[in-house]
Amino acid sequence: MLIRKASLTDSETIYDLVNYYANKGLMLSRSRSSIYEYIRNYSVMEINGQVVGIGALSIFWSDLAEIRTLAVKKSFLRQGIGKKLVEHFIEEAKELGIKKIFTLTYQEDFFGKCGFLTTNKEEMPHKIWKDCLDCPKFPNCDEVLMIKKI
Repeated sequence: MLIRKASLTDSETIYDLVNYYANKGLMLSRSRSSIYEYIRNYSVMEINGQVVGIGALSIFWSDLAEIRTLAVKKSFLRQGIGKKLVEHFIEEAKELGIKKIFTLTYQEDFFGKCGFLTTNKEEMPHKIWKDCLDCPKFPNCDEVLMIKKI
């Protein structure tokens, strides 16, 4: 297993994986342009040269980051890939000096097992909601906000 920063050649794989789950209502979709715009935030996990998991770490403030767009290929589920990606992003955040990491998710059980706690959305700064304005679910977001202090 290898976790590495995503490259532009990974963008179609990221797009396909994210939108596979988005079409099932399990995560929010991402456009190709969004993936290209934020490709530097993405990391991928490879097994034998095949991308099997993806995710992104977005920095919001000097002490706050978000894990977003976390997805694992269906045939590789329940093998610890998602957890390893979360651990990778936590370590990346620590290296940057970030003290809190959050996620907006439909996978509350998974992130709970990774040490995240469900939190009231009103406790977060308005800055984190900038992407929400373009979301088709705005203003009726049904994702759960979870935070982990690191």
